[in-house]
Amino acid sequence: MPRTPEENDRIRQLSKEKIRTAAMELFIKKGYYATSINDVAIQAGISKGLLYNYYKGKEELLSEMVDSRIREVVEVMEGTSVFEKPIEQLRHIVEGAIDNVSQRPEVFRFYLHLQTQPEADVELIKYSKLLIEENARQFELQCKIFEKLGVKEPRKRSLYFSSALQGIMLMISTYPNQFPVEEVKAQMIREFCNSSTA
Repeated sequence: MPRTPEENDRIRQLSKEKIRTAAMELFIKKGYYATSINDVAIQAGISKGLLYNYYKGKEELLSEMVDSRIREVVEVMEGTSVFEKPIEQLRHIVEGAIDNVSQRPEVFRFYLHLQTQPEADVELIKYSKLLIEENARQFELQCKIFEKLGVKEPRKRSLYFSSALQGIMLMISTYPNQFPVEEVKAQMIREFCNSSTA
């Protein structure tokens, strides 16, 4: 019995996810430039020809990975809309960000590295800028949450919040097995998500 279009789409999406996972593993281990499309195909356990059915080359693959990462960031912020109170929205951001990096610390490190590419790297700098621009957009949305809280100087409070959260995420990604994730997450929530400290 032939497959339905839905089944074909599901198989296609699974194959692309397998390719992206393989590429991420290699980009983390070897670096973007040292990884070839053939390396990715071998890591994914597929033929190079099949990989080319899904992606024209390594840059298109990276482009889709960056788009996927941006969607993840957007989803965390959009997820705040289900919460009525700004304090609950902040708690959602803290939990979403920390849980994400503690589950996949190497992925966080990869995208952080991508954001810090030199300007002269014309191939990667555009992806660096995309990530930085999206982070800036999300920061503006976060500032509005602090405005709703009615804190004095909401922009500065939001900046402090982001700096603390990014520092925690960096530490988790650097020391994933030694970092007290739950304790620090609870401390962030106490610091920013209680009405008495907001």
